Amino acid sequence: MKVTGVIQAGGKSTRMGGRPKALLELGGRRIVERVVAAVAPAVDGLLVVTNTPELYAFLGLPMVGDVYPDHGSLGGIYSGLRAAPGDAAFTVACDMPFLHPDVVRLVVARAGEGDVVIPRVGGQWETLHAAYAKSCLPHIEARLVAGRLKIVEFFEGVRVVEIAEAAVGRYRDPALVFMNVNTPEELERAQVLAAHLAQATHG
Repeated sequence: MKVTGVIQAGGKSTRMGGRPKALLELGGRRIVERVVAAVAPAVDGLLVVTNTPELYAFLGLPMVGDVYPDHGSLGGIYSGLRAAPGDAAFTVACDMPFLHPDVVRLVVARAGEGDVVIPRVGGQWETLHAAYAKSCLPHIEARLVAGRLKIVEFFEGVRVVEIAEAAVGRYRDPALVFMNVNTPEELERAQVLAAHLAQATHG
């Protein structure tokens, strides 16, 4: 089973005043670099979904644009999955600074077991930390064409394998793993957390 890591960097960053969230620094590295470092060891290759490739050229990774622009995260998942050379795409958001390589592996290792392999935390599906098989493409496209952009809606037509919150928690607090940095306040909080994590690792 060949799984491609897909980093979603297509958002508008409106709550961050228009600055691309992925390029903000945290603990001496840009958030997107932290994402790449966490995902790369667990997958067979990486690509970035972005409509501003010039901003991410420094990563030296293949990049694809949105097939259906302005169709939200569902459109991004579709674009990355369609472009992925593997059998499945492990898709993550570009603004999750505390991803953990072992949690990525947990999902990727089970990618062959269903069409969607996805953690569920507190009743919430972590749609941007999930593996999607190529078999999802027609189901997603039908919804994109209909303008139905809620990601979990297409789950009813496919086989979904759930990864339990406890399984994630063995490696790192799920609230931290799946934390997004959307606002300046969240960035400040993330900077404090990053400093604590660095101390715990080196201390």
